[in-house]
Amino acid sequence: MIFTPLDLEGLHLVAPEPVADERGFFARTWCRREFEQHGLDVFEAQRSVSFNNKAGTLRGLHYQVTPHEENKLVSCTRGAIFDVAVDLRPGSPTFGRHASVVLSAANHHALYIPKGFAHGFQTLEDDTEVAYAISAFYQPGAASGMRWDDPELAIAWPLAVSVISLRDAQLPRLRDASPADYSQNITEGSS
Repeated sequence: MIFTPLDLEGLHLVAPEPVADERGFFARTWCRREFEQHGLDVFEAQRSVSFNNKAGTLRGLHYQVTPHEENKLVSCTRGAIFDVAVDLRPGSPTFGRHASVVLSAANHHALYIPKGFAHGFQTLEDDTEVAYAISAFYQPGAASGMRWDDPELAIAWPLAVSVISLRDAQLPRLRDASPADYSQNITEGSS
């Protein structure tokens, strides 16, 4: 696997190294040893999938509050997405900045998102499926998020939004979210 650090510390694009033959190819998409060698903490508690009918569907920006933060490994198993992570780590020099990548069934890439980041995506094709490996169990009471269209975040979503949940449309802007929402012990909690 090829691990490419992105502009925000902790984010990594993970690309497989396929071995091809007349049948197609075979590639590893996760290896605990290699993730640990790159200092990435992935201890899987659950896997989730998101299926989206229409191109332009927007989900996010979501995160779990302390002490239920999550590391995520996100990949697109059908279709394509514009995937975004926003740095919410207190004291981080890149707090409030985001990074984005295109993940698709064709490129087989994944995005490693550590604790302390909000995550969201927009589908680029109809019938898109997104797979998640998540390090912590989902806690409904710890679910939080922020507006996808917050002008301070200045995320250049590639398509007009075709579908968004009422909950996501009503999330607060970064400046209006409670500071208590942001993790207070990311460094201590991420081993």
